[in-house]
Amino acid sequence: MDSKELIARRIAREFADGDLVNLGIGIPTLAADHIPAGVHIILHSENGFVGLGSANGATDPDTTNAGGKPVSILPGGAVFDSAMSFAIIRGGHLAATVLGGLEVDEEGNLANWMVPGKIVPGMGGAMDLVVGAKRVIVAMEHTAKDGSPKILKKCSLPLTAKQEVDMIVTNLAVFVRDERGLVLTETAPGVTVADVRAATEAAFTVVPDVKEMVL
Repeated sequence: MDSKELIARRIAREFADGDLVNLGIGIPTLAADHIPAGVHIILHSENGFVGLGSANGATDPDTTNAGGKPVSILPGGAVFDSAMSFAIIRGGHLAATVLGGLEVDEEGNLANWMVPGKIVPGMGGAMDLVVGAKRVIVAMEHTAKDGSPKILKKCSLPLTAKQEVDMIVTNLAVFVRDERGLVLTETAPGVTVADVRAATEAAFTVVPDVKEMVL
């Protein structure tokens, strides 16, 4: 199993039956393919849909998600304009949003939309999603391609949102954020707490009964 699938499988276990969820492009979208049996979630896309089908199932080439990938609309789904879509987000109707991250810091700040001097896709609806959704889950590789940590004491890139991150799922670990700050609750199979510390700049607390991720 590669690291992206590992992250997607772990995130898919966070949803409850009936949740309305927005999945960002990249690793978050993959979570839709690993929802546990018996759990049925409703996918929202900020370009104006609810009830999206999996991007890997039968797709309609004229229907795309916010990332421009062909998807389908399941029976009971709906199409609407951006005003309605962002009213759903800003009105607090999303149970969760899952986004990728360039950096997250120990205060729960997220940077995921801009690298100065480089061409990147843009923020899309991220700033609205992280403020409007009930839970904000960040899905990302634990380190950058050069091995440098992405979970930092302080984000250096322009922020998407301040202190809105509730959970971070990486290929090494699961952190939740509460009144203690970042708290390590799970490690990936074969990964130790020491491995996580070596790859993480941010300070974090470790629960006494750290578990191995269930995938």
